[in-house]
Amino acid sequence: MKANYSTKTLILEQMAHLVLIDGRRVKQPRCPAGCTCTKDNALCEDVRSVPHAFPSDVLSLSFVKSGFSEITGGSFVHTPHLQLLGVMQIQWDSLFIENNRIASISPNAFRGLKALIHLSLAYNNLDTLPRDVFKGMDALSKVDLRGNNLICDCKLKWLVEWMHQTNATLDQIHCSGPPNYQGRKINDLLPHSFDCITTEFASYQPLKFESISVEAFTFVNEQYVVFAQPFAGTCSFLEWDHVEMTFRTYDTIESTSTVVCKPMVIDHHLFVIVAQLFGGSHIYKRDSSANKFIKIQDIDILKIRKPNDIETFMINGESFFVIADSSKAGSTTVYKWNGNGFYTHQSLHPWYRDTDVEYLEISNKPHLILSSSSQRPVVYQWNRSQKKFDRRTDIPDMEDVFSVKHFWVKGDLFICLTRFIGDSRVMRWDGAMFREVQTFPSRGSMVFQPVSVSNWQYAILGSDYSLTQVYQWDTKRGQFIPSQELNIQAPRSFSVVSVDDRVFLLASSFKGKSQIFEHHEIDLSD
Repeated sequence: MKANYSTKTLILEQMAHLVLIDGRRVKQPRCPAGCTCTKDNALCEDVRSVPHAFPSDVLSLSFVKSGFSEITGGSFVHTPHLQLLGVMQIQWDSLFIENNRIASISPNAFRGLKALIHLSLAYNNLDTLPRDVFKGMDALSKVDLRGNNLICDCKLKWLVEWMHQTNATLDQIHCSGPPNYQGRKINDLLPHSFDCITTEFASYQPLKFESISVEAFTFVNEQYVVFAQPFAGTCSFLEWDHVEMTFRTYDTIESTSTVVCKPMVIDHHLFVIVAQLFGGSHIYKRDSSANKFIKIQDIDILKIRKPNDIETFMINGESFFVIADSSKAGSTTVYKWNGNGFYTHQSLHPWYRDTDVEYLEISNKPHLILSSSSQRPVVYQWNRSQKKFDRRTDIPDMEDVFSVKHFWVKGDLFICLTRFIGDSRVMRWDGAMFREVQTFPSRGSMVFQPVSVSNWQYAILGSDYSLTQVYQWDTKRGQFIPSQELNIQAPRSFSVVSVDDRVFLLASSFKGKSQIFEHHEIDLSD
């Protein structure tokens, strides 16, 4: 029994079995027998062949309980505006839609054709197929896709996976693109041949303050971050709210012209080294019983006059930190924890106005790299017998380096060197010295920082005059390639925190609002 008019209208509205067609304009005919036509749609039921006359304004054409098994070439030349074609509940085990200039197919085009054995879409204009278009068609034993222009990109990865899982046979078909796959047999491709995962940092939580540095740390199995705010004169601590899924205020340390708030956990105790431009620098300890930070120590103001950076590290189980001093009369100094407090362990070269210090291991030996406004970056190596750092070498042809940060890729050591004027660079340790790998125009840059997220390696180049550039490491090229731009005003520091199976990038901004971004992995094959 045929459906009444309202039932047909409902089917038309719900029909998702769609195929895009090209055509030519012809004279306006009437709705054919066995079909119901509205202004834009036509539904045909129990027809034995494809009618060749429909109103020219029909956009959607659907066939229900049809008695034909083939849509011959040229069947739709009289429907110039036809965009969508649906076929459901055919009465045969084969369906041939060949030579019809079909350009695309909807995911639900063949839903309900569970008994279909042979499907041919040969010699059309298909350049891709929607994911799972053959889902539920378990009886399929033959699919013919010859004569199309299939692009073997991530959108077609699912077809390659399906071909390796199905019992249906496919004739040999070839890729029409992209260039690296053009002419190759699709039947010979493997799912892992496709690199379909891309990433992005998406804005997640804007903050209400300016800052000059940011650090992430773990204490008592919880994730925290701390921003140094020079204008407000505070170290602002945030904690992760597992319910609201945002970072919320945890505590503050009041200070003066704060430039660095460096957390350090020793024997389950949290210490914070607070570096200030005025009023000296201090060390605080978290008092768990009082639930607040308490100042426990002042740092020698004769050695540290204008702190600019702090690094913490451990050597043979002993805890150290080093402060880079950028004043003419100060000295970059290493401090050591003795169980009761931090005491001067070694003063490195004075009078050089150091702007940054980086701790790293080279050939499994502790090293420091000092950046200075008055000389090239200097490399110090730990002397095991003397338990001090000795000057080893410098990095040639790299004057005016503001900071050096290191990262590893598959066992190879690299450094990012930031320059405010000129080109920032990436260099690789070759076993004897650092050699240039890549340069980056970086006028106005105060930070060029490597960031690792899972298996992804990034380098983020900030600028006081333009958008922040995010680069992603390309393993095949052995270089960074552009990834995205971030709108951050005058960034100074970045840090990564992982919590609740999510990864966030924290960005300090010296002239605007600091920000939090979330790292997303995007599967282009979905």
